[in-house]
Amino acid sequence: MQLFKNKYWQLLMSPFSILYKWVMQLRNHLYDIEHKAVFRFDTKVISVGNLSMGGTGKTPFVEYILRFLIQKGYSNCVATLSRGYGRKSKGFRIANEKDSPKTIGDEPFQIYQKFKNEAVVSVGEDRVLAIPSIINEYPENKVILLDDAFQHRSVKPNFSVLLTDYNALFYEDYVLPSGTLRESRIGAKRADVIIVTKCPINLAKAEQNKIKLHIKKYTDKPIFFTSVKYKMTVAKAAGRDIILVTGIAQSQRFKEHLTKEGFKIVKHFDFSDHHNFTLKEIEEIEKMANALDSDIMTTEKDWVRITSMPELSKAFQAKLFYIPIMVQFLDEEKTFHQILEDSILTT
Repeated sequence: MQLFKNKYWQLLMSPFSILYKWVMQLRNHLYDIEHKAVFRFDTKVISVGNLSMGGTGKTPFVEYILRFLIQKGYSNCVATLSRGYGRKSKGFRIANEKDSPKTIGDEPFQIYQKFKNEAVVSVGEDRVLAIPSIINEYPENKVILLDDAFQHRSVKPNFSVLLTDYNALFYEDYVLPSGTLRESRIGAKRADVIIVTKCPINLAKAEQNKIKLHIKKYTDKPIFFTSVKYKMTVAKAAGRDIILVTGIAQSQRFKEHLTKEGFKIVKHFDFSDHHNFTLKEIEEIEKMANALDSDIMTTEKDWVRITSMPELSKAFQAKLFYIPIMVQFLDEEKTFHQILEDSILTT
């Protein structure tokens, strides 16, 4: 990501960014006037996405909305639909007990493990084909939650949530390849709400208002601020030296949190996002953990991938821990709930 912040890189890539921007604006215009087909469904559709290439916290927010819908009585009447990034399978697939991160992707599998008794979890590259499949197989389903679908214009959602990372706000970014935006900043106007994610828990009102002023140059929709809430459920690892293993987009923030909580990181195995761990890598990590008498800490998403490996030893699993994360609104959470209810839950 540092490359995209380099001014020389931005200048060098600017002609290509302008071309890409024009192409995306033409594409969006064709959808706006419905020259390209736009499909609407009787079943309510919620879209969660972003303008950038990722790292905004989509999966935790999808889980947040799922919990809210289930609390509102939509248990076993809600489904999630993801592309299933990184999976080895193709086409539409509804998650079941035989699935793994390799068959449906790590993030959908993470959601499935948590909500399999209360929601349908599915993957499919073509949402226009996948949504009718969900409706056909589960006619009692009332809401479909689309993960990472802001640029998927062929489906018209009833409610669209746009996420932007506090540490990489979309109005400070540029279109690919100069920056990380998948489309122009003006795309924000399609959202029903804007969520600024990963904020400091004590973010001052003055700074919130400053951010709102910048965002309002592109949209007049409601703006909310959220933070990451870590569920400190780890017992054995607390107070011990740990080996940190990550395969996420922005591992530095997680590392800083662990240090702040008093964990001593003796080694950090820092892999790329959605990394598929090999047995050789696991053996190297375990060997070092044994030599240093350390526990192994990872993220929830990485834990899902690692523990699904059939070759994993019981000794390694005994040393492996993760810290779940949840979305926490800084304020106005009830207002967001009301907007969501008015747009989706009311008939």
